[in-house]
Formats: sequence, structure tokens, C-alpha cells
Amino acid sequence: DDKEVAKTFAKFPALFGCSLEKKLKPTSQWLKELGMDDKEVAKSLARSPALFGCSLEKKLKPTSQWLKELGMDDKEVAKTFAKSPTLLGCSLENKLKPTSQWLKELGMDNSQVAKTITTLPQLMGFSLEENFKPRVQWLKELGIDDSQVAKAITKHPPIMGYSLEEILKPRVQW
Repeated sequence: DDKEVAKTFAKFPALFGCSLEKKLKPTSQWLKELGMDDKEVAKSLARSPALFGCSLEKKLKPTSQWLKELGMDDKEVAKTFAKSPTLLGCSLENKLKPTSQWLKELGMDNSQVAKTITTLPQLMGFSLEENFKPRVQWLKELGIDDSQVAKAITKHPPIMGYSLEEILKPRVQW
């Protein structure tokens, strides 16, 4: 929709400086090749305009390849990016890989990490120090072991974003 695209350019004027032929069209085409339709590409642009300024070869394709290495197919990768295009903006080396490695150390395998990402891609943007570790530590203090924590995260990823003081602890104390 032209109006949505215009609003996006108004909110993120740096897009005007992006090369149509070198950035915008190739990124849009690549997202379509993954399995997004025109509407999903437009929504991705509206949700995360900076995505279209990212390097296709240095940022977007490596992130996609990494997700495939976890076991996702193109359709799952496209669905994940459509849900949360900001995932493509996360640093592969400084954010995505360390977080997935930490989840694996908890006991998740690649398919569980992939399922968790597909369910709640935003989870990969959460801080290990501020979100994951305090919640897992609290769950362990309740007597829940790593494998049970891994299962809980896989089944309900939002648990890692819930406030300890306002949501998790009161539910257990009830």
C-alpha cells in the first residue's frame, strides 16, 4: 500500500538515501524468495525500516543461513522474519549466537531453539543478563532443573520476558 510505504519513509527518512537498485529492491526480492508475499514485505518495511538499510550479503543472508542451520526451512525463516523483522537487525555474533548457545547449554537442542525463535522471535533480542539469567536462576531456586526450564522456554517463550516481581513471583506465591 503506497500510503503505508509513504508513512514509513516519513518515519525513517534515511530510507530516501538507500539505493533503490542496491538496497531496497534486492532486499524486497530476497524476502519474497524466502516466502514473504508483497504485503508481508511492506509490513516488514513498516515495522523495521532499518532492515532495508542492512547489508544483504553481510547481515541478512548470514542470519537467514544461521536459522536454517538450526533446522528452519525457507518458509519458517520467512514466517519468523515477518513476525519480527527486527531479528534480522540483531548481531549474529554478539546476540543471536551467544543467546542460542546459552539456550543449548540449558539443554535445548537446535530444533527446540528454532521452535522457540519461530514462536517468539523477539526473544532473541532479550538480554541474557537482564532477562534470561535472572528468570532461570529464580526457576532453579524453586527446584526446577535445567531440562525442565528448557522445556518451559520451548513451550512458552514469553516466560523469559515476564516481570519477575510483577508476574512470575506473585503467581507462584498465590
